[in-house]
Amino acid sequence: EICIRDRYITRQESMGTIQISEDVVASISSSVALETEGVGGLLNANMADLVGGKKMTAKGVRVEMAEDGVVVNLFLMIRYGFAIAEVAQKVQNAVYSALEGMTGFPVKAVNVHVGGISFD
Repeated sequence: EICIRDRYITRQESMGTIQISEDVVASISSSVALETEGVGGLLNANMADLVGGKKMTAKGVRVEMAEDGVVVNLFLMIRYGFAIAEVAQKVQNAVYSALEGMTGFPVKAVNVHVGGISFD
């Protein structure tokens, strides 16, 4: 059984509980996204105001935890010359796999918001 409390997702196991914070989910997500070819960087927290509401947990990441799974919103820049849709899909797949594999908790969605192009 999964429970959400105080920015932690918790699962009761036979030997005790496992708790993982939003910050851990955000760190995994941002690291994996930045390792993906074609990603030029993550957008800063000021973008949170433009996309409605909740503050980002880490630079370029907003995490929403629910009983039925984690929703991750990534705000990133794509490197010039890369196909935006392809890079976004690679980020989605990589983050989804990493979160499910590393945390063991279900991932409901990985949403990629492309807010700029990087010329570096």
